[in-house]
Amino acid sequence: MSIPLKNDRLLRALRREPVDTTPVWVMRQAGRYLPEYRATRAKAGSFMALATNPELACEVTLQPLQRYELDAAILFSDILTIPDAMGLGLSFAQGEGPQFARPIRTHADVQRLGVPDMEGELRYVMDAVRLIRRELDGRVPLIGFSGSPWTLACYMVEGEGSRDFATTKAMCWNDPALAHQLLDTLARTVAAYLSAQAAAGAQALMIFDTWGGMLGPSAFREFSLRYMAQIVDALRADAHARNLPLILFSKGANAHLAEMAQTGCAALGVDWTIDLADARKAVNSKVALQGNLDPVVLRAGPEVIRREARRVLDSYGNHPGHVFNLGHGITPEVDPGHVKVLVDEVHAYSRALHAA
Repeated sequence: MSIPLKNDRLLRALRREPVDTTPVWVMRQAGRYLPEYRATRAKAGSFMALATNPELACEVTLQPLQRYELDAAILFSDILTIPDAMGLGLSFAQGEGPQFARPIRTHADVQRLGVPDMEGELRYVMDAVRLIRRELDGRVPLIGFSGSPWTLACYMVEGEGSRDFATTKAMCWNDPALAHQLLDTLARTVAAYLSAQAAAGAQALMIFDTWGGMLGPSAFREFSLRYMAQIVDALRADAHARNLPLILFSKGANAHLAEMAQTGCAALGVDWTIDLADARKAVNSKVALQGNLDPVVLRAGPEVIRREARRVLDSYGNHPGHVFNLGHGITPEVDPGHVKVLVDEVHAYSRALHAA
């Protein structure tokens, strides 16, 4: 029998149901800004050693909940676990970000790719989900996640991070059939990956389309949105995931919010370059919204943080369906005390909004 949730604000907000106060969590809330995270990573020896160890992944997932009254935990992992499980040879060079030993460039490279075994090559992720759920003991919901097919393809084709992902874009223009074959394989894999996380105990799911906003309008629809919609359809038909809320977050893609809302997802993540009032109008209140404080605000003083948190809450207004978050991930330079200021202000200020 599953343990009942003591705090279900996140799930209620994602279903656009009334809440007593706006739920809040922070993208990358388990990360380098926390000294306890840095200590655990040092103990692990490397990022990959940390991410592939279920006990240590559980430890860092829970660390921010020991400091802050957050309304959700998010699995500590990395979006590049999927291409690593596909055999591309992932490593993280100090100060240089992710690198793949065997990038995807040719028809033969794409043909070799298959959907990994979720309880084989990716069992460490599922073991982490199971362990975290057990250790949470119903305190808050656990969010599982994946990168989007487009974002995963960007890293897999380039072999590393990039300012413009020109090699990936060139594949789409020069050989669209090959790009679609790669993206279809990734969409099927992401759907299976999220389904497995749901089966292991995740209570909400999220897709990070980090690089979707770098595409022009028609390319976004063809190479990013199409495959996120394919994943939504697959999960809605999946016995494990069909009842779990799914959040789509496509950074820099505010022009496509209305189209993204038509996929059948429960919520959209919103970056900080649009007012939530405008985002809510764009989606016609069809889905919940998550966001959207500029992460750099957390490097300002406490009064600025409180003021900007109130501004975001006022922009959304007294409507159901808001999950407070940053517009992207927290940065390593942030003072951990500033996160407490933010979380406490969101809860205190929004309580009055929801009572109105």
